[in-house]
Amino acid sequence: MKDLIAKIYAEIETFTTESDSLAEKGVKAAGARARKSSLEIEKLLKEFRKVSIEESKK
Repeated sequence: MKDLIAKIYAEIETFTTESDSLAEKGVKAAGARARKSSLEIEKLLKEFRKVSIEESKK
């Protein structure tokens, strides 16, 4: 569970960096990286929900 949370934090950091680069500097490639990162965050959060529910049943 801690590993999953660490992955989520890392991916959020990546998203933040890339989206800031897009918004502040206008780097179009950063937009693509931010979108990719957002999809990965979505997958990780779904996995977190699944694991969290399993843990609460114990």
